Amino acid sequence: MTDRALGRQQAHAALDFFEDQHPPAGDFLRDALDGFAATPKRVPPVYFYDAKGSGLFDQITDLEEYYVTRTELSILDSIMPELAERAGPGAVVVEPGSGSSVKIRKLLDGLDNPAGYLGLDISKTHLINAVADLAESYADVSVGAVCADFTGGLNIDHLPLPEGRRVIFFPGSTVGNFEPDAARNLLKGFRNGMRSGDAVLIGADRVKDEARLVAAYDDAEGVTAQFNLNLINRINRELDGTIDAGALKHLAIWNSEKSRIEMHLEAKRDMRFAISGEHFEMKKGERIHTENSHKFTLASFSTLAESAGFTVTKTWSDAENLFTLFWLEPCWEA
Repeated sequence: MTDRALGRQQAHAALDFFEDQHPPAGDFLRDALDGFAATPKRVPPVYFYDAKGSGLFDQITDLEEYYVTRTELSILDSIMPELAERAGPGAVVVEPGSGSSVKIRKLLDGLDNPAGYLGLDISKTHLINAVADLAESYADVSVGAVCADFTGGLNIDHLPLPEGRRVIFFPGSTVGNFEPDAARNLLKGFRNGMRSGDAVLIGADRVKDEARLVAAYDDAEGVTAQFNLNLINRINRELDGTIDAGALKHLAIWNSEKSRIEMHLEAKRDMRFAISGEHFEMKKGERIHTENSHKFTLASFSTLAESAGFTVTKTWSDAENLFTLFWLEPCWEA
């Protein structure tokens, strides 16, 4: 057995339970070919996150311009006693995405004797490693993991979760990376897997000054530009691409009509290249659309939540109103 295989086996053993729901794998080649053939060109942002891309994103969260992570953490710090009271003793935290270990640890540390934690993610290796680390740190908490595509709903009722109020934790304004209809369907999927008394704790980035928004996605050190361009490097490496990454520049644009930051790569000159033998052209100034990050007002997010069958029962914001955490509870028909 290789060291890597042994490590996976040990990580798996640390969990109280693991279930693989065998989510369909993304087809990077098909998505890239379809995206470059489209007008305008596009590549789904899910492909940002190879090992290098994930590392670059971790660097982004520490940047001065990127206020999102530190602001959300500061809000969590300030409201933990109230969160603990709302969740009650013995809560079970369900985390679709299993992202920031810092945030989930802060939540588990602050709750009143949480009984369980369930992480869900489409990437099995990332999921098992991240959740196994939590299991080692929280011996008194039942820790499980499910490899699943949570965007289609939470299929968790059959799992051996402890009794207790389930709190779905969805931080980081990840909801803003979904198009409006997809965000609504995501929240509906959460709601359909909930019981009476369960709740959602979800973070949402707020609409604010355009300059501050753009700076958060186009930092002075150029880390976000590297993150965006790494998508091209990955295409070249994994899909036999011949794209000159140096002929593309990173752009972050505020689309006020759609209330979103858009990330693009713009051609600095006319280009010709291939991806797995398929040939493409780009004219100078033509763009590849790589990501959207929707921003919210209190009213717009409340409208989204209500359209998915939730009531907003509490909000918490920082002093500058940069970011808000929402406590959502499902509406039940009489």
